[in-house]
Amino acid sequence: MKLHKLTALAIAGLMMFGMTGCGSSQTAATTAAETTAAAETEAAQTESEASETEAETASAETEAASGERLQLRVGMECAYAPNNWQETAATETNVPIENVPGAYAEGYDVQFARIIADGLDRDLVIVKLSWDGLIDALNQGQIDAIIAGMMDTPERKEAINFSDPYHETIYSMMVNEDSPYADATSIQDFSGAAVLGQKDTALDTVIDQIEGVNHLTPVSSVPDMLGRLQQGTCDALVINLENSAGYLASNPKFKVIVFEEGKGFTLESKGGCVGLRKSDTELLEQVNEILATVDKETRDEMWETAVENQPQ
Repeated sequence: MKLHKLTALAIAGLMMFGMTGCGSSQTAATTAAETTAAAETEAAQTESEASETEAETASAETEAASGERLQLRVGMECAYAPNNWQETAATETNVPIENVPGAYAEGYDVQFARIIADGLDRDLVIVKLSWDGLIDALNQGQIDAIIAGMMDTPERKEAINFSDPYHETIYSMMVNEDSPYADATSIQDFSGAAVLGQKDTALDTVIDQIEGVNHLTPVSSVPDMLGRLQQGTCDALVINLENSAGYLASNPKFKVIVFEEGKGFTLESKGGCVGLRKSDTELLEQVNEILATVDKETRDEMWETAVENQPQ
């Protein structure tokens, strides 16, 4: 009887040993299978990434072989001489206006746009837009940059980025030569005067620095402002002093009022900057590097040339 019990216990032990060995084999097999599958997945991903890299390289090589370059699409009014204006004949220095067939853009801003486009190795495209539509056009991707004598005011900085200034400005006022304000020496001498500026620019917002002024509803462009002064529907205009020579050439009966320091307007910015999208931080850095290569003497010569060549 004891013998049978011992035999039974031995058989049971063998069976348990066999079951334990079988479980270990299954676990090992499962682990090996999972490792193989992971390796195959990793290999497939590596192959896919390599294929994408090859495709990108091939695309870049194709683009280089075709000789195509990126564009720099620049927005401006083409109606703000000597910064920018419109011409009807091509020259060595002006640039076709994309959305105005047969028209060309010229001026100080245009020449800086050419310098920047060359520095970026891009083809320059000029797009004529209304002043109040420039920032929206930039953020909607219609243009890549604003080069239009735009100042980097705090309000505009909330919407777009600005480069370092490429042109400094001073604000002054313009009147008719027989105006009762022709001998003014301070902006406060224009208290009670009907003063006009340009819509959506500091040429309009600074008017409120004059106590008791009759701040007229602004108009859309500087030519509109000049027309209103010529018609006698306002007493004075706020202008950029550096632009005044061109205005006087076309309107010899106007007079520019220049203020001593402390008696003129207080400006939030020093001058015109390039406007860029908030997301284009690398482009902003590149533009500033290019602007830094243009010294003051060159900028002054460019400005003088623009003043001499602007429409009369």
